[in-house]
Parts: sequence; structure tokens; C-alpha cells
Amino acid sequence: MPNPATGKDITCRLLVIGAGPGGYVTAIRAGQLGVDTVIVEGRKVGGTCLTIGCIPSKALIHAAEEFDRVAQLAAGNNPFGIAAELPTIDLARTIQWKDEIVSRLNSGVAALLKKARVKIVTGRARFVDGRTVAVETDVGTQIVRAETVVIATGSAPVELPFLPFGGDVISSTEALSLTRVPDRLAIIGGGYIGLELGTAFAKLGSRVTVVEAAERILPQYDAELTQPVSRRLKRLDVTVLTGTKARGRDGSGKLLVEGADGTTTKIAADRILVTVGRRPVTEGWGREELALDMDGRFLRVDAKCETSMRGIYAIGDVTGEPMLAHRAMAQGEMVAEIVAGHRRQWDRQAIPAICFTDPEIVSVGMSPDEARAAGREIKVGVFPFTANGRALTKHAEDGFVRVVARADNHVVLGIQAVGQGISEMAAAFGLALEMGARLEDIAGTIHAHPTQGEALQEAALRTLGRAIHM
Repeated sequence: MPNPATGKDITCRLLVIGAGPGGYVTAIRAGQLGVDTVIVEGRKVGGTCLTIGCIPSKALIHAAEEFDRVAQLAAGNNPFGIAAELPTIDLARTIQWKDEIVSRLNSGVAALLKKARVKIVTGRARFVDGRTVAVETDVGTQIVRAETVVIATGSAPVELPFLPFGGDVISSTEALSLTRVPDRLAIIGGGYIGLELGTAFAKLGSRVTVVEAAERILPQYDAELTQPVSRRLKRLDVTVLTGTKARGRDGSGKLLVEGADGTTTKIAADRILVTVGRRPVTEGWGREELALDMDGRFLRVDAKCETSMRGIYAIGDVTGEPMLAHRAMAQGEMVAEIVAGHRRQWDRQAIPAICFTDPEIVSVGMSPDEARAAGREIKVGVFPFTANGRALTKHAEDGFVRVVARADNHVVLGIQAVGQGISEMAAAFGLALEMGARLEDIAGTIHAHPTQGEALQEAALRTLGRAIHM
């Protein structure tokens, strides 16, 4: 039925369902191109990334880094000759600061949508058919009819059936809203979400235990990259149990875990943070009313992000791995241009993956193992930050930059790095791969001195067999 507040249906050329990074970028770009666009979002614009994910977590991580820095100064664990008083933290105030950042960004996205002349409808969307959506708003049902629809419904945390969310069992969403630092924090899952938050809370004073079913932490990255992170976790007194599975709780509320040898151990924890992955949101918006092909648990899309139904596109987490905001954004921009009549298709060479642990990890393109598995003959060069002047002056010499290139023509296939603040180099790594750079291109580019970025040039030089500072 029509929305009683408007008295009429909405008709548009493009309807975007979901205002996360992928959805709002789609809508903004479409609006810029003169496409009549409507975007539907059940909560505030910005989605998981802005409101309860990427941005809030990085705020907490930064606050924890600042707290830990002062704590180390107070403990005399520094070579700088700086003394400080032992710090305290008001986590409620920290969370208030985080919320203020989120609010500013929410308002900014809303302003950008308005500037692009995109109409925002707040409510839950559900397909009636392939061109019609009913949106349940606070004032009734609003019908939206569109020529083209983009599904950008994102993902949600995976819940363990024997550890359902609620009370002291929390997801990353609740972890980012805690107003008191838990004395004891157990984390189920040693992937990037669990370790980013685990590292932060360890720095703030929690006794953290990480339970990971795989044989090592961060199994999505190769072992060489994760070793510096493992060393740092040990220095932070984080207990890491690999090859171990959570099995539920005992009668007293303690977490039960089972080791590889079948031995059961009990872990006392004030909070149990479950970070075993995310699932695409493919239910709750009327998928059963459509004829969409699936690719496992994801929506199947082609090189233009179009689904099996003509005129219905899907982007972001709902379309598969990697579940990264910047992938969704790039897909959304492409789809908007396709809708506007441009000729585009997905031909990206690399999607940077970043783990905001301490130290940070960046991976762009193929690792050495991936390149070899693909049948490539390769050359690999590694340059450690122990030989980088800027890293030494920052007391951040743990880590390295690694370059992977074809052996025949020296085209770069991948760049990986681990180190303090290394996430800011992801753009340079990605640019090199998208531009089809060769080792000689990177080696021949003047890199400013003294910077950590020099390690990229040195890694390329070392791959060529002519490193200067090694």
C-alpha cells in the first residue's frame, strides 16, 4: 500500500538497497551522472563499516595505541629518555569520542547523497517483484518502483549455536560499545577482527585469550607475515591457543575449549567475543520473490556485477570474498557508471587487504606461495625495517616489505608488508600492480628519505640483486 505520509508510490531509474560503503558510493556516483536514484537503509547511512565496524574499531585501536604508548613511557620501557605518570582510561569517554566521529561521518555521507540529489528512504526493504520493493518505514509502507536495482545488503557476524550472542557473549558490534575494559576477555577466532580487537583490549589492560581452530593465527596471511604479530602478542601477554576449538560453557559460565589432543580446558572470562567470520545477508529482503542464482552462500554476479536477473545488480559482501569495504566501493562506482550507459566491467588487478594489528599487515596481489601455485616462475625480494632509518627513529624496526615479481619480465605480481603504520603504504602497493609496474619502475622511482616507503624501493632493488642498504 502507499505510504500514508506521501500518498503515492516512488518511481525511479535506480534503487539501491543498503547504504553501506558500496551502496552509498553507488548512489552518489549515479546521482553525479544524472541518474534518478533512491537509496533505502534501515539504519543510518554508512552501514556496518562506518557505524559498527571499520571506523569505530580503528578509533578504539588508536586510543589503545595512545594508552599503551604512555604506559610504556611510565614503565620506563623506552629509549627516548621520556618519563610519564601511569595512565588511566575512561572507556566510556573513549566510546563517546568514537560515537562523535561516527556521527560526523554519518552526517557527511548524508550530505553527499543530498548533494548528488539522491532520495533517502529509511526503513527495511523487501522485494515484491524484480522491479518493485516495499519499504517498511516508521510511518507505513512505501512502495518504490525502479528500472534497475542494486542489492548492497552487506554481511553480519556469524553466531555459534552453542555460544549465542547475548549477555557476556558478544560480537564485534558490542565490543565496540563497551564502557568498561573487561578484566578477562576470551576471543573465539584468531582472524583479523579478533586480533585487531584483542590487541587493543590487551593494551588497555585486559587479560586476553585467543582461541583459534587453525594451526596458527591469521591463516589468511602467510606465516612470514604473521610472525611479527605473534611476537607482539607474546609481549602483550596475550595467550594464544591454536589448534583449539570452542565447545560451549560449563555450568559456572566458563568457556570450554578442546585442544588438538582432545583435552578440554576451562577459561574464565568476563566477556566472550565471537569473531569466527561474517555471513552475507541474503535473507530478510525478499530473495524468495526473485530468481537469483547463488554461488554457494553468495549471490552470483558476472563481470559487471549483474545477477542472473536482468536489471538487478549486487555488490559488496553479499557477492563473496574478499569482504572488504573498498571492494564494495569500487564495485558500486562501476555499477553506477554502467547504469548511466558507460561501458565498464570488473578488471581490477589487486584488492589490498589490511590487518590493523600491531604491527599492521598489508597484502596486495599474489604472495610467493600463491604465485608458485599458479605456475609462475618468480623472483622475491625482502627488505627489513631493521635496515630502514625512519623505522629505527620511530622505534618500529619489526617488520619488512616483500616484493613478488615474474622472473622473466619482472612484472610485479604482489607486494606484502608488515610493520608499524604500514597500512598507509597500501595505496602505493595497489597503484604499482594496477599500473603493471616492473621491478625497474619501482627501483627507478625516487623515494623520499628518510621514510618507511624507501623499503619498497629497496625490496625491488634486492629482487633485482642490487640492494643498496643490505
